[in-house]
Amino acid sequence: MSGLITRRGLLAGISALGAGAALSACGAKTGGDTSKAAGAKADTSGDTVRVGLLNSLSGTMAISEVTVHNALLLAVKEINAAGGVLGKQLKPVSQDGASDWPTFAEKAQALITDSKVVATFGCWTSASRKAVKPVFERNKSLLFYPVQYEGLEQSPYIFYSGATTNQQIVPALDYLKKQGLTKLYLVGSDYVFPRTANKIIKTYAKANGMEVLGEDYAPLGSTEFATIVNKVRSAGADAVFNTLNGDSNVAFFKEYKSAGLTAKKLPVLSVSIAEEEVKSIGTQYLEGQLTAWNYYQTTPGAANEKFVAAYQAAYGKDKPTSDPMEAAYISVHLWKAMVEKAGSFDVEKVKAASDGIEFDAPEGKVTVDGATQHVHKTARIGKVTANGLIEEVWNSGGPIKPDPYLKGYDWAADL
Repeated sequence: MSGLITRRGLLAGISALGAGAALSACGAKTGGDTSKAAGAKADTSGDTVRVGLLNSLSGTMAISEVTVHNALLLAVKEINAAGGVLGKQLKPVSQDGASDWPTFAEKAQALITDSKVVATFGCWTSASRKAVKPVFERNKSLLFYPVQYEGLEQSPYIFYSGATTNQQIVPALDYLKKQGLTKLYLVGSDYVFPRTANKIIKTYAKANGMEVLGEDYAPLGSTEFATIVNKVRSAGADAVFNTLNGDSNVAFFKEYKSAGLTAKKLPVLSVSIAEEEVKSIGTQYLEGQLTAWNYYQTTPGAANEKFVAAYQAAYGKDKPTSDPMEAAYISVHLWKAMVEKAGSFDVEKVKAASDGIEFDAPEGKVTVDGATQHVHKTARIGKVTANGLIEEVWNSGGPIKPDPYLKGYDWAADL
């Protein structure tokens, strides 16, 4: 499978914003009789149980997803060392989504039907999540999704351990507004998450005295940003809200600096650049720029010190940790706690046991909201430093209850 995003894959992701016809097509591509697929059962008969790891290990999203895969493996290793789950060792089965949405759907079905996994952990882009969503729902199998996303979604068979909109994007906009940065330019990748996020941003801006002066999208994997950066430079904006994903960020920030734009002149707030991407892009291009997440490697606390030490012991002292990695890591531990509370690997029993599950996470205490299958999380704004790490400049003061449909915000009523 080519590392580039196929046109069919991109269209499948974008059309997921609608009624989901393309998603059904993605699900159908997994092959076979869906009635047989729906009968696939996890194998819990032996001394081990399989867990699925579904990440892009190749293609344009590998820059971000390989490290998530590594964090999942670390969690599995820790759980096995502590005795496993219900007395059974976990056997990870990895599949490469290859940065292609239909491939994600195929691999999800393979994990459920062929590997008979008890749960799957993975995906990054919303297009990949939208592609696999009908697969997990049809098979009544669990997916734990670790990355911040655009909200406006709930699924009975997905747990979301990354931030939803009111735990990242809305706090980021609140922060910019308080800093007097009210004229925004929106730059994003051309698929589900950026387009939906920017729809929310424009709705927020209209109700909060902010102005969106421009909005541009580039294909995932794009390396040509001269035109977009020139438009940004001439727009008169106070800040750029960046929803680019994958290695397009490398080209964007290099072009940004070449155009004479800096964090001091025109700050960029990114919601998909974490420590791993900073290292790949280069601190000389990112120093002083802003990010919005729920966790940084620099987040204080004993749980985070332990996590960073364990990750670097496994993968190298120079390897940073990041929010998506941490959210993936805690998702395995949260699943373990759910299973043990349920006393069973049975999906419906695990779901029923999920509400109120807590974990002393590297980001701070997190709690599962059983009604939405999202997690209470603390919002954090950070600034990239010269050493490649991100230092927190603001936080929400405590975990925010997930509100994926923004029901608590009057301005979002029409979304």
